[in-house]
Amino acid sequence: MSIYEIGFLGGDLPDERERLQLTLSEMVADYSLDIGTDVIIRSAEDLEERDRHAAFAAVYFGHPDKPDIDVTKTVILDSVPIIPTLGRDESFSAVIPDFLQVFNGLQRRDDDPDMRHLASAVLECLGLLRRQRQVFVSYRRNESRAAAVQLHDLLSSRGYDVFLDTHDIRPGDPFQDVLWHRLCDSDVVVMLDTPTYFESKWTKQEIGRARAKEIHVLRVVWPDHRPSRFTDLAETIYLDPHELEGVDGPIIEKTANDIVTAVEKLRSRSIASRYMSITGKLRAEVLKIDGVVEGVGAHRAVAIKLEDGQRVWAYPIVGVPTALTLNDVAERARDAQQRGTPVLIYDHIGIREAWAAHLKWLDDNISSVRAMKVSQAGWDLAAWES
Repeated sequence: MSIYEIGFLGGDLPDERERLQLTLSEMVADYSLDIGTDVIIRSAEDLEERDRHAAFAAVYFGHPDKPDIDVTKTVILDSVPIIPTLGRDESFSAVIPDFLQVFNGLQRRDDDPDMRHLASAVLECLGLLRRQRQVFVSYRRNESRAAAVQLHDLLSSRGYDVFLDTHDIRPGDPFQDVLWHRLCDSDVVVMLDTPTYFESKWTKQEIGRARAKEIHVLRVVWPDHRPSRFTDLAETIYLDPHELEGVDGPIIEKTANDIVTAVEKLRSRSIASRYMSITGKLRAEVLKIDGVVEGVGAHRAVAIKLEDGQRVWAYPIVGVPTALTLNDVAERARDAQQRGTPVLIYDHIGIREAWAAHLKWLDDNISSVRAMKVSQAGWDLAAWES
């Protein structure tokens, strides 16, 4: 089963498709992923066969004949990202269909023969190039401490930023505030489901709040333990007695590696579904004020047309925004030559009050990009001025 899927649509020449595929193959190898197994590339002919649970993005190669119109329209109706691209000497309006011209276009350059810029945009749409890959380990110290520390170290060695309460809260920090903040910034929660896991109010709250934030959970169930129905919908790995070297771990090497692989698969679905969720909430807010969401383009930029005709480019982000996130949005909007001020859209629930104050200060003092809570998007956009 694939983890990620990419559609190649339009009039791409065989050498263009091959160069982009080779570059994508090189870049996903950094995550120990392979084109053809973990990452499937589809054309218009087999796009209907795509796995709708996998993170998906599409590239539309501009061509004067403007092929694949119908299948491209279905991609837009599914609210998934699509990136129109064209050659250096081509005219955007001449080779890109009218209904795609609202999206960020990417013009290929002579100094980028491997199309690395386009490949990066695709991987950002899939969620692979988020600056950090965040995992939260939820466990009871008296039952699974050794396994928790083991998974923290193993995931860290594979390029993840892993939160473990005994390792990642500095002395003097407000413990619970930091914990919830880090939970909100996580892509996946690894739950070590031991016999008394739900007897602790803290672990119970961790899973409840992860579900409230739509963060996917990987449940690792201890041997001879009957898990709670509260997490029946979570992805689950059941441990046999021989897979634990001690009562609280560590877990044998092969199974620990299987858990890391499962985290990567679940992470892609988690990010994709959370992007879809925040985009759906934004769409609902826009509809309240008689605006229209015209579609999703490169870098997951959402094209919004307000009731008075103004166009706003919104960039939904998963997790906790930072100054770097604001800078990324400003750069992407500038590269796309968008008019007006781009908007970073985020879910503020669970973010520390000190961090929220920091974001407000940034928003008040940086004019090149705005930050907007998705729950207040309709309110703020109703008073939007270019």
